[in-house]
Amino acid sequence: MKVIVGLGNPGRKYSGTRHNVGFQVVSELALRHNAAAHRLKFEAEITEIQPGSERVVLAAPQTFMNASGRSVRSLMDFYQLKLSNLLVICDDIALPLGRIRLRKSGSSGGQKGLENILQQLGMQEVARLRIGVDAPPPQMDAADYVLGKFSKAEKEIVDNVLSRAADAAEAWAINGITAAMNRFNSAGPETLPEPG
Repeated sequence: MKVIVGLGNPGRKYSGTRHNVGFQVVSELALRHNAAAHRLKFEAEITEIQPGSERVVLAAPQTFMNASGRSVRSLMDFYQLKLSNLLVICDDIALPLGRIRLRKSGSSGGQKGLENILQQLGMQEVARLRIGVDAPPPQMDAADYVLGKFSKAEKEIVDNVLSRAADAAEAWAINGITAAMNRFNSAGPETLPEPG
């Protein structure tokens, strides 16, 4: 069994924000695989899918971003899974809009939800799929930026990258992190259409 965790903040207020792209990817995966309605367990909305022969739990922690680790730790403890069976999906302001990047381990890069998960699990060897949302404009607070919604011009790029991120998550579940990295990390970012 494997676990794919998409990060975000619960509630309608945060729906469609840059910080909630992780939620959107797990929703896309659930839709693709006709998953059963989610249930609330481990302080998360969870459901299951089966890409290939893999049983995969999809989880969207409902603790708010900065406390995501509490939910993830209880889920991993309950199923007694190794950390190699966990993939965390989150936004990244250090990556251009439309770029995705898979990594086997490393620091949180300042992403508070990922940081809390690494703290709760006690190590950095957690696979993560980062989705680029671009850096905030000068003089704009990063927290305000990630809690903002995408512009109309960005929306098409976002829809494409969410689909590609779901493909990458499936590849991780079926073929492992190295194969998924080799396939998806080389893809360049989408570009905004030229005005006019």
